[in-house]
Amino acid sequence: MEEKIDVPQSVIEAFHLMWDEFPEPAQLHHKSKMILAVNKASATLGMQPGIFCYKLGSPESHKGCLAGKCLQEGRAQYVCASMGGREFVGFWQPVAGHPDLYVHYNVGFTLNYKTGERILNPLQQIS
Repeated sequence: MEEKIDVPQSVIEAFHLMWDEFPEPAQLHHKSKMILAVNKASATLGMQPGIFCYKLGSPESHKGCLAGKCLQEGRAQYVCASMGGREFVGFWQPVAGHPDLYVHYNVGFTLNYKTGERILNPLQQIS
């Protein structure tokens, strides 16, 4: 049975307003790890609302997840990581006024900011 999570439409709209043009994947998540909304960059990688983030990539790629800590402490968390020979920073940011929601995004995951090189689908590299 699929889990149904009620999120105010205004929260979904605010996510898209703020994150759709961000150059890297960003997703709005529920504490269950279900993805509730994705920005344009996430959609180009095949991410979509209704899936659980831990089903993307390999289990190893999720070992540094700080979503729980983000929600428990009510403040943004980040981790510097290296995967496939590149370095990036992963962020988990709580949504003010919605203690069960957070935004997850990475910087340097699909774009090398020094060279401008785009990594076409990093999820295929970590599956």
